[in-house]
Amino acid sequence: MEKKEEFIRVGTTLYKIVDQPRIDGGYVRKRIAWNSETLRQDYGKDYIAGIPKYDGFCTVPDHVGYKPVVGKFLNLYEPISHRPQEGDFPCIRSLVEHIFGEQYGLGMDYLQLLYLYPIQKLPILLLVSEERNTGKSTFLNFLKAIFQNNVTFNTNEDFRSQFNSDWAGKLLIMVDEVLLNRREDSERLKNLSTTLSYKVEAKGKDRDEIGFFAKFVLCSNNEHLPVIIDAGETRYWVRKIVPLKSDDTDFLQKLKAEIPAFLHFLQHRQLSTGKESRMWFNPKLLEAEALRKIIRSNRNRLEIEMAELLLDIMAKMNVESVSFCLNDIIPLLVCSQVKVEKSQVRKVVQECWKLTPAPNGLTYTAYQYGGNDRYQTRRSVGRYYTVTKGLLEKL
Repeated sequence: MEKKEEFIRVGTTLYKIVDQPRIDGGYVRKRIAWNSETLRQDYGKDYIAGIPKYDGFCTVPDHVGYKPVVGKFLNLYEPISHRPQEGDFPCIRSLVEHIFGEQYGLGMDYLQLLYLYPIQKLPILLLVSEERNTGKSTFLNFLKAIFQNNVTFNTNEDFRSQFNSDWAGKLLIMVDEVLLNRREDSERLKNLSTTLSYKVEAKGKDRDEIGFFAKFVLCSNNEHLPVIIDAGETRYWVRKIVPLKSDDTDFLQKLKAEIPAFLHFLQHRQLSTGKESRMWFNPKLLEAEALRKIIRSNRNRLEIEMAELLLDIMAKMNVESVSFCLNDIIPLLVCSQVKVEKSQVRKVVQECWKLTPAPNGLTYTAYQYGGNDRYQTRRSVGRYYTVTKGLLEKL
């Protein structure tokens, strides 16, 4: 008799283990729910007794000391096939240098943490460039080659779907052309990047809560508004990627050949940073102009107009701060051809700038438009707000 096919039983459900052909000529191992009566017809009634049995599934990520079975539970996390061995990796080094630039050491730390500490929370890595042939997609494919079936490519719509069983247990969730410019998309992405557990939902099955350890890597051709990022946000690591100087069509194959040497290097490398936040890195280390550019683009038009108006008053009146009540600033905005309502101004002042009014009605210096691009002062009384030049420039 030919070698019998492989079956397992998890809980009360039978599965057949199959090697599904892939478009690149390789195979991927999959579990297909099977029918017990069909199994009896194919192999006889006594065959089922010898099938390996597990109480259920679990997801325990590990790349160095991987265990296919934990207790009596079958591990859904996939092993990676690479065997680390000492050697050089010039192509991988050049790719990491290209992607992370002056933050090369932090980039190596990021990859080392992915490999050695897969449950450690890491920042959302966002690679942006309006230019083509920058190597962003090559970097995603390189990560896929390292971590294999523990990496999935999502679309923007996948984040909005209620069904998430195909990606909730992965190490890396990557989107090649991200455009999540709705507030609810941004909030969900931020929450997923820091949550410790998540409810998995599949069609026709009950929701199940699992430990969530996935990291996000996003790419976009939109440098201004790929996702909504507010001022003070520390969960994003944004890198502006420049075009490649040359185009090597076999570069990905060269990267794959160097992975065993690279993993050996990561196992023995000393991390250049210590854990300084829930996402490991000190947010100050990750700040760059690319992040500030997105934050500026996310600000609404009224906020920009108000900031420019107040900075103009400070410059012309030679002061470092301006005090105002809401009724003071609305006529100034109208003179600048900006139509506005009091509730909109209050939202910018209180929610965006986090300013609080004086506790009591006090005397302050108010400003009004005096014609010929000049401002006049007057003494006024009210529960005023005060904004500084430093705050506005920081915003």
